[in-house]
Amino acid sequence: MTKSNGNIFLVAFIFFFFIFIFSILSMPISGNRTKTLFSSGNIRILSSEENKDLEDSIRKYANNEKINVEFTYMGDLEIVEELNNHSDNYDAVWISNSIWLYMLDNTYLTSESKSISISPVVMGIKKSKAESLGLIHKEIYNKDLLELIKNKKIKYVMSSVTGTNTGATAYLGFLNTLAGSPEVLTESMLDNDVLIKDMTDVFSGVERVSGEENYLETMFLNSDLYEAVIASESSLIRINQTLKNRGKEELYLIYPIDGVAINDSTFAFIDHKQDKKEDFLKLQNYLLSDKGQKNLEALGRRTWYGGVTDKANQTIFNKDWGIDTTKYLVTTKYPSKSVMTKAINLYIEQLRKPTHTVFCLDYSGSMYGEGIQSLRNAMDYILTYENASKDKLQFSKNDKITVITFSSDVTNVWDASGKETSDLKNKINTFDVGGNTALYDAVIKGMDILDEENDDYTKTIIAMTDGQINVGSLFSLQNRYRNLKQKVPVYSITFGSARESQLEEIANTTNAKVFDGKENLLAAFKEVRRYN
Repeated sequence: MTKSNGNIFLVAFIFFFFIFIFSILSMPISGNRTKTLFSSGNIRILSSEENKDLEDSIRKYANNEKINVEFTYMGDLEIVEELNNHSDNYDAVWISNSIWLYMLDNTYLTSESKSISISPVVMGIKKSKAESLGLIHKEIYNKDLLELIKNKKIKYVMSSVTGTNTGATAYLGFLNTLAGSPEVLTESMLDNDVLIKDMTDVFSGVERVSGEENYLETMFLNSDLYEAVIASESSLIRINQTLKNRGKEELYLIYPIDGVAINDSTFAFIDHKQDKKEDFLKLQNYLLSDKGQKNLEALGRRTWYGGVTDKANQTIFNKDWGIDTTKYLVTTKYPSKSVMTKAINLYIEQLRKPTHTVFCLDYSGSMYGEGIQSLRNAMDYILTYENASKDKLQFSKNDKITVITFSSDVTNVWDASGKETSDLKNKINTFDVGGNTALYDAVIKGMDILDEENDDYTKTIIAMTDGQINVGSLFSLQNRYRNLKQKVPVYSITFGSARESQLEEIANTTNAKVFDGKENLLAAFKEVRRYN
């Protein structure tokens, strides 16, 4: 090679090398994070999942300001845990409700905190049902709703009290108003037998629980069986917009005059002494600007002072849906960290509607070795009160547990109560693997068991397999589901080389979800537990 040719080759190599590096650095990062590179600024935002629909407008503004914005999305209660353990990974947090910032181990972690918008947490009821109950154009108290639920005139779905912001704040709202709306809710008030009975009655009306707020909308819209849902106002507006577009009956929103929980969408700075405050404040000021606030209002968020105005967009804040933005809302007072902690534990142990959970566990030959050991470890965590309680996922004494094992057919049906699981764990740990994969038959068996269970329990099937289902038929499962007295969701966890398409078919049939346990089976079990 001549010297001239060598120089040309070197220049070409350097040129294409830098093109390659630039293209790699400009690519989106997989998962919940995305990056855009600029010469200055770098704001890593840990955000509630409810803000995903605002990312494009924020990113467009950030691009113009040459600010690199990086988003990570989680559920609000997950955000608290993440900040307690990995706050160095973030420069800002955008959370649905500021109360969770007070649950942080370091209450001084955040600064420059401001509310971006507000959204009440209320119940939406199918309008014909609301009319039949006399709830239209009438002042309603929380006690009125309690009586209707107690008398089995209203059943509803909601998101998890222990895993989501909306579920937790709705619970705290009911708790505060049924305690008489005290100036400060104290731990001793939570020992009141009347309050405990009232709250138990409130949760007796729960038909189904979603482990995340976004999925609650999907779950509700995918079925005509549910008559009411507790969610944020903005979420209920999205549900009604979808129902209207589909030509289906819309919801009427109920705002109790003695108090509703309010989400304040707080955006706060986390200072690591890296000179990022100026860029953070630019983003915060944009969200609070006229343009930013109009974007929020278009998505059903209240942006005006106190949530009260006579100038709200009536196509969004529709009066026919029971929304009246000219009325002042009495806001629930949230208690201290210690009271909230005790309240959540009280919910799990006494107030929550008891669950009957059926686990369908794969003991086919392909599970031999690491597979069955990982499954046993995950079940040991779920069934050990001390371990599961650390993540607020424990079963209570009132819960029922059924484990169905399967290989070429259904091999065992084992029952246990929520707190007496030692014998069950021993059986799980000692039964051997071998044979084919009859998951359809195991799920049908679970449906048979739960179809005989009374309505005092919420009912869930959690199915797990590591391979292709090669015994039984989806048609038989679908036929059994159609004939259930009460529809039961079947959540599946993938593992090993499980055929996801088969599990998605089961999920679509039963209005449920598939969880990925291939990388971390225990994490998948933790996630699915929040759905019951």
